[in-house]
Amino acid sequence: MSPTDDRREVPPAVGPVVRRYRRLERASGWALAIGAAVVAVVAILALPLGPGVLVAAVVLAALRVPVVRRRGTARLTTDADPAAVAAEFAGPTPPPLVFQWGVADEIRSTGGVATYEFSYLFGLRSVSMTVEVRSRDPDGDADEALELEVSAGGMPWARYAVSVWDSGEGSVVEMAVVSSRRFGLRRLPQGLVAGRYYADALAAQGYAVADRTSSFSIRDFD
Repeated sequence: MSPTDDRREVPPAVGPVVRRYRRLERASGWALAIGAAVVAVVAILALPLGPGVLVAAVVLAALRVPVVRRRGTARLTTDADPAAVAAEFAGPTPPPLVFQWGVADEIRSTGGVATYEFSYLFGLRSVSMTVEVRSRDPDGDADEALELEVSAGGMPWARYAVSVWDSGEGSVVEMAVVSSRRFGLRRLPQGLVAGRYYADALAAQGYAVADRTSSFSIRDFD
């Protein structure tokens, strides 16, 4: 089966939310980078050369060294029935990954695997993210259960466990996500900004956030 371009499936209502997220995410990322650079320069100028260079190196390295992992849970409600919800989560643009496929330059899907292409540094560099969806045994009396395995640049990125129940008036979605890799502190603004717009982005897709938790740790999760 040949890959197909699924860009047309991005809901138009998501666009404004994603653009607001993208603007603030870029601004916060640049602010962190500039702030770290200022601290490094001040350290070099204010301290003796050796200690100043050491402090500057530590500050800049702290932004890039992969030390933090993230996990979270969410309970969503929607008017759609469980089968329709499962189809959306198994499609090329699953709702919780809205800030990934929403800013991708290209989206392709082949046999249950979606690929998002991103370019940065004015197109000089690019990276691919893949989302593979598998069915899993339902938890308890769940009507549908899926697992999303996400990779970026050929390396594991995150795992999403999704369970869907019939609420009688639609569906309840229970979702748990654990990052599959550590990342540097420079990624924290991205996560915080995504959290700020998460509910709005899901609402644009027909989901209300009933409950949500998110945490960061420098240790492996149990």
